[in-house]
Amino acid sequence: MLEGACGRRFGDLFAGHPNDLRTNKGHAGQLLLRYIGLKLDCNLCDFEDGELKTNKALPCCTPVETMFITQISEQIDTLVGQSSIPFDRSALFQKIRNLVYLPVVKESQDPADWYYVKCVRVRVDPGSQLFGKLQADYDAIRQGLKKHIATSHDGFIHTTNGPNYIQVRSKDSMPYHPIYAQTYGRHISNKNHAFYFMKSFMVDAVAGRLNAAEGVRQ
Repeated sequence: MLEGACGRRFGDLFAGHPNDLRTNKGHAGQLLLRYIGLKLDCNLCDFEDGELKTNKALPCCTPVETMFITQISEQIDTLVGQSSIPFDRSALFQKIRNLVYLPVVKESQDPADWYYVKCVRVRVDPGSQLFGKLQADYDAIRQGLKKHIATSHDGFIHTTNGPNYIQVRSKDSMPYHPIYAQTYGRHISNKNHAFYFMKSFMVDAVAGRLNAAEGVRQ
């Protein structure tokens, strides 16, 4: 069904699409969930066993921006605490272990002309090469956040990149939502932050390189 949504104008695909698609980036994914018959809720993942992600891209599928994964405020102490949760038990892993990714072209000023380019499946199986890369990102980010808290001039966390595909950076709008860490007994940021996939992830996903060694069909 998702493959059938690709290449079709939003105006044709979604009858009565919202007029605020330009300002609410999440609507491109929300509309797709409704299209396949799923209800919008506050569960960790969109599906019982996976997550749907869309991201602004060029017609050739090259990503235009990084891709939001999940906010970190509610899990901050599992990242920077003394007993940090390992990657395979983290909320991040549960969020990204089985992804369906659709690049969306938004070149027109009219959202009715937007369209999904293709449907790409990415699985993160424990023991796989991709799992190892994302685990390395997760571990490097945890250490980086702790270092920021300990050594930055304001004692806050800041943008932190993993060596491969994932980063943590700010994601918030006024009024801001500072992050309080029980581990430190204080706020460790003046605004919310989130995990993001860097552009290299989407490039390799579309090219079929992420799961190539494991033989997962893209």
